[in-house]
Amino acid sequence: MEGLTVGGRMTDSEKRRVTTSQLTREILEIVRDARAGAYRAVNAAMVEAYWRIGKRIVQEEQYGRARAGYGQEIVHTVAHRLTAEFGRGFSEANVWNFRQFYLTYPSEEILYTLRRELSWSHHRLIMRVENPQAREFYMGEAADQHWSTRQLERNITSLYYERLRSSRRKSLQASKAVAMSAGDVDEHLKDPYVFEFLGLPMPSGFTEAEFETAIIGNLQRFLLELGKGFSFVGRQYRISTETKHFFIDLVFYNYLLKCFVLIDLKVGELTHQDIGQMDMYVRLFEDRVRGEGDNPTIGLILCTEKDETIVRYSVLKENRRLFASKYRLMLPTEDELRRELERERHRLLETVGGRKTTRRKPSS
Repeated sequence: MEGLTVGGRMTDSEKRRVTTSQLTREILEIVRDARAGAYRAVNAAMVEAYWRIGKRIVQEEQYGRARAGYGQEIVHTVAHRLTAEFGRGFSEANVWNFRQFYLTYPSEEILYTLRRELSWSHHRLIMRVENPQAREFYMGEAADQHWSTRQLERNITSLYYERLRSSRRKSLQASKAVAMSAGDVDEHLKDPYVFEFLGLPMPSGFTEAEFETAIIGNLQRFLLELGKGFSFVGRQYRISTETKHFFIDLVFYNYLLKCFVLIDLKVGELTHQDIGQMDMYVRLFEDRVRGEGDNPTIGLILCTEKDETIVRYSVLKENRRLFASKYRLMLPTEDELRRELERERHRLLETVGGRKTTRRKPSS
């Protein structure tokens, strides 16, 4: 009878249903791709149009620069006419943004390098970043990592770019480096991290177990704050010797660095015992877990404070597989973060300067 499976084989009717289902899925995918392509094309065309509007407004201002308030008059008139013709999206505030967009990127070459995947809302956030290198960074990361405008705004506010640069500056003080086939470790680690989304109280009225549980409950946002290439492996990851079991708080794998990243969570200040423990974890992991194609394992200790003396006279100073980063549980203001990063920079300069001045003078 048609429609029944005979001897474990599909009947003609079943084959037709499978074929039709597969065909339908493929057609749906074609339409989805076409719509996405059309959206990107329309979005890119509108972003270009906004740039050209901004350019014409600036040009007209320059022609009538002797008249006070001429720019404001132009923007008001343009916004009124555009709104009457096309409706929402052309308020005076937005037309001022078009003008600023052009002033931020005055060269027409920018139209060929702007990431077409990004919406006008993305560009409106990025153009407010003063540092050109930071703007380029956010543009690339937002497109490559598919950041929403909300995530982009958070990363700009929390100085994502500056925190990565701070980590890179620290790496330059080390005497050794770990060769990574897929890039520099310091391209992927920050200092400090910001975990305001965990909702944990400040000062630290919580345990390390509660800290870990909050991270697992907000894993997607935690991964976004960690940065590029991280995938979750496990919590309280057990690793054993012949006589003992040890448990690592969190284990991740970074597919860009092609290595495991072990994270130890600390509520409070970093101690030399914390560093020694992580050093042991990394060595055990290298011996018992790391695969043949993996790069050397990385150990990262997250703490609220770091005593630079402990850092300087511990294996952290020389071992480029061990890192310690501070974390914040509240989203600080940009000024607060900038001051903290500046303090870290001065501390590094003092450390380097101290080493130079303590060299023994030759005897006369």
